[in-house]
Amino acid sequence: MSSRLVRSALLAAAAVATVSAPVASRAADMVKVELDQARIYRLAAPASTIVIGNPAIADATLQDAQTLIVTGRAYGQTNLIVLDEEGETITDVQLAVLAATENLVTVYKGAKRQSLTCLPDCQPAVVPGDDSKHFGGILGQVAQHNGSGSGAPATTATGASGSSSDASVPAAPNSQ
Repeated sequence: MSSRLVRSALLAAAAVATVSAPVASRAADMVKVELDQARIYRLAAPASTIVIGNPAIADATLQDAQTLIVTGRAYGQTNLIVLDEEGETITDVQLAVLAATENLVTVYKGAKRQSLTCLPDCQPAVVPGDDSKHFGGILGQVAQHNGSGSGAPATTATGASGSSSDASVPAAPNSQ
């Protein structure tokens, strides 16, 4: 083997090792939370300031000086920085908001997707990325259900096409 080829192989191996090391350390500093779920995150010292890189993806609130509640708002990745009273960093981690996989069933009808939560019986679920009629129909049913006890007028949800939701939305079973 020529010395030029050996040197190229060693340089390539060194480059891979350099690139892989930071990725591994970032993975260790990753906090994962499911969409629409909360997770408790304990801090090593009392917090004074919380910074979320993109609050549309995740939210964090202080339960007490050393306990954060992190909530997944939308799929994606952002960062969480927590500072003490002197402005020193307590933690700086990546937050990943992931889809719930346990008890979630996805049904594909051609290009259209519908999600169901099955625990123990399957019920329609609101999951971003689902067919707009399914998604809008479920949100409309939830709004109608939540408004029924408050005396607020019931409304009909519309999908992206502007038409009322129809039979493509699975009906919830009677719970009497």
